[in-house]
Parts: sequence; C-alpha cells; structure tokens
Amino acid sequence: MFSRTLLKGTYGIRNASRFVSTKTKHIVYEEYGDPPKVCNLKEALIDDIVKENEALVKFVAAPINPADINQIQGVYPVKPPLPGVGGNEGCGIIERVGKSVTYLKPGDLVIPSQSGLGTWRTSGIVEASKLYSIDKSVPVHFAATLNVNPPTAYRMLKDFGHLKPGDTVIQNAGNSAVGQYVIQIARIRGLKTVNVVRNRPTIDELKNELKSLGANEVFTEEEFAKESRSLKNVRLALNAVGGRSSLMLAKTLDDDGVMVTYGGMSKQPVQSPTGAFIFKDISLRGFWMSHWYTKKENAKERDAMFKDLCEWINAKEFAPPKVVERSLEQYEEALKMAMESSDAKQLFVM
Repeated sequence: MFSRTLLKGTYGIRNASRFVSTKTKHIVYEEYGDPPKVCNLKEALIDDIVKENEALVKFVAAPINPADINQIQGVYPVKPPLPGVGGNEGCGIIERVGKSVTYLKPGDLVIPSQSGLGTWRTSGIVEASKLYSIDKSVPVHFAATLNVNPPTAYRMLKDFGHLKPGDTVIQNAGNSAVGQYVIQIARIRGLKTVNVVRNRPTIDELKNELKSLGANEVFTEEEFAKESRSLKNVRLALNAVGGRSSLMLAKTLDDDGVMVTYGGMSKQPVQSPTGAFIFKDISLRGFWMSHWYTKKENAKERDAMFKDLCEWINAKEFAPPKVVERSLEQYEEALKMAMESSDAKQLFVM
C-alpha cells in the first residue's frame, strides 16, 4: 500500500539521505475495526526516486464513502494489505512521472482507476496504471467524487433495460448521492424517474429539492405502496435498499423489465414477486462499480463515460455534490459523521 513511503515512528526511516525533505500526512489503519478507533494520522517522508512506471501525486481532496468505512471494518471485498491508507476515491495533481509513463504528465488532474489506492494523504508515489487523467477544468469537489456515484448512475442507466426517451426508471434511496445522479442523468437522456424515499419531518423540502434536479415523481414508502399500481412503462428499477422496498420496486416492472441491485441499506435479502418472474419474465441483476473498472474490455466505455460526465459537469447539468470540508487532522469527527449521516459527504481537503 505504501509503495516506498515509510511512516515515521512505528515504521522507522531507512536511508534518510534518499528522501525529500517535504513531510506528508496519511490516515492509516493497522488493523480492521471501528474506523475512528483504528485510524491514526501519521507523518511520512516520500522517497525521492520515482520508478519508471510510477508517478508522484499531490492529492487535493478525497471523500469518505460507505465503501471506505466497510474497508476499514474489514467487511469490504477489496482489502489492501495492512497497514493501509484509507480512501478509495479522490483527486490529485501529477507532480512527477517515471520515464516509461507516456499517458500522464506533470500538471494532469487524476483520479484512481481502481479501488484500494489510499487517497487520504497529502501525497504519494503510486503505480501510474492505477491513475486516470480527467479534464483539468472539472471543479475539485466534482473531481474528488467523480469515480463512484456518477459512474454508478451512468452505467446502470446505460447498461440495463435498453432504455429509450420516455421510458420510466424507478428507484429507492432517491435522495442518495447515486439516486440524485440517476435523476439528473435520466433528465439529460429524456427518461422519467419515480423516486422512493423514507418519510421525514422535512419531506416536502426533500421532494422539492429532488424535483428541482429533474425528478418526475417523489413518493414516501407509504405513498408508493398506494401509487405503485398506477405506474406504467417501467423498464428499469434500481435497488439500493433490499427487503420489502425491493419487492415493491419489482412489482412495478413491465414485461422484460430489469431490477438492478447495487446496495443493501436495509441489510435484508432482495425480494421479488413470483408472478412477475413467471408472467412478465423480469430479470434481477447486480452491479458493483469497482468490479466494472477491473475489466479491460471496458476501457473504451470508460473513456466515453468520463467524457460525458465531465462535459455535463462543465455545462452545469449537475448540481454540485453536497460536501462538508475537513482537514486530515479532523479525521475522527469526519469518520463519525460519515457513519452517522448521509446528507452530505465528508470531504478531506489537503
């Protein structure tokens, strides 16, 4: 995980004359467990030698995502070797590249090309193949949060259900980060969205907010139970909750419709009506963005996807992501808030 970054203190420093004098900082975990308890902020020195296939990156910003929390807890499928640096998503600026690296250059704005990079740090030397260059004009808050939620929404709307303008997409967790990008990308593509959210004291405010993004309908779970039978032309259902909520979504699908599960917030099994399987021939699929990135055959699709996303961002087709800026020194509070609330992302700004 650390490449040739050696942490002071516990890990010691070898061959000090080979290191640059600039101190860097990392949020490190040496064991799996409760993130605020097992994470620590440590100082480090960066080896001054960049190998021919490596790049020196100055990280700019990195969010805390649910996957980051699960990774530190030891329950996420991607497990970097311990000790590990937290963070799977973020953005940085290339400062130096090895002589065999031709697809990156100093000054490039980059994001991770796969999970497990360790972005909660001020700088680091990483394999250049683990970095992906994006449009430098993309604002930092978007760039730092570009790798997970927007692509998840983009791929689910593109890769499942053969959607055409006028078709209806239904989703639970409509107010989640992915859910809000689903609404906005669907609006751009001429698709209709029906969005299910949990009831709350501020439900009218939330409904207005989602409709301002382009949502056609927003229902509480209780309202949806009454309205679902009247929905027509539902080609795709997006499930981030599971349990009874997934059952309600699956019931609305038209013939040959698809329900894609990409989360399990209720921690309950996905449910689907037997009749819809038999008489409507619906399909249940799963989707994991991190796995999609690992497939070499998706390289051209990835380029096209990020081109679209960056163009939409610069054209102000997307509302800015909701973030709470944090310094690395505030990691304990940031981790606690990330585990307690999903209204806005905790974003480390280096």
